[in-house]
Amino acid sequence: MDFEGYLYDRVLPVIQSWNEKDLYAISFFVYSNEAYYYQGISNVSEFCIAYCTEEGCGHAPLFSEERWNLPLCREGETYIISPDDADAGMQALFAWYKQLGLKNIGYESMDDMYDENMCYIGKGPIGYYELLCAVSNVAKRLQTEGIIRRKFGHPIPIIVHALELYDLIKKATEHANPDGEAESFLQFYREMEEETAREWEDYKASHETI
Repeated sequence: MDFEGYLYDRVLPVIQSWNEKDLYAISFFVYSNEAYYYQGISNVSEFCIAYCTEEGCGHAPLFSEERWNLPLCREGETYIISPDDADAGMQALFAWYKQLGLKNIGYESMDDMYDENMCYIGKGPIGYYELLCAVSNVAKRLQTEGIIRRKFGHPIPIIVHALELYDLIKKATEHANPDGEAESFLQFYREMEEETAREWEDYKASHETI
């Protein structure tokens, strides 16, 4: 089964239907949740696409949270894979999991989730990482084939993300935008990382014991 080809064929006509003139980013949202079930299996992953517009973010500054907090500014949301037993995308996803030989879909070890600084370093529950990589590859194909540039007349980043930002999301987005289309988002991410690191060091310093 060519699962990435399946995703590409589902995503492409949706993007081609968008006509917003002030669109500045495309959201490829990949997320898992214990409340999501498929055929009795919990913590499965969903995938939906959307876009962000200047009007929607209030013309926020380039490196601001208002601009890059994508879960809050996604417009035109369309589900490609939805946690529903009748959803064709989810059926295709699990057929692909079977092809890959994956078992225990939805399981995640708590021991592998955080580093010593309480930064999330996990790959999500079983099945999430594989889907994230497939989605990132689809985004990269859209960029390298020039689909996005031709559609909107200039480069537009495709941000592959979840509800929170962490290193795996950064890598997926870097991979999806091989010609630097997502550099503004990545710069925002780096600045946020630095601020979080400073806050963590301040917290540790204030809680040191004698």
